[in-house]
Amino acid sequence: MSKVSDLHKKWSRDPAYRAAYDALGPEFELARSMIEARTRAGLTQEQLAKRMKTTQSVIARLESGRARPSTKTLERLARATGTRLKISFEAAGDAA
Repeated sequence: MSKVSDLHKKWSRDPAYRAAYDALGPEFELARSMIEARTRAGLTQEQLAKRMKTTQSVIARLESGRARPSTKTLERLARATGTRLKISFEAAGDAA
């Protein structure tokens, strides 16, 4: 069985795959930030969901990148994790 990291390396040689992967970068970064906020707060998805008055499956969708959260949802997540939401714009040429 192939490891995901091995498959990613192989597929990254394909320009179409690489372009699609790079285009999803900001979504992956947002999902990673949400997971980090939750884990730093020492919360499970279920605990976070209760604090946000939602369900664990909603949290799972947000953390997987399958759902795009609204600013209101991000603010609720920040309050629930004891963090502060900061949204900024960067020049397109800046690497994240």
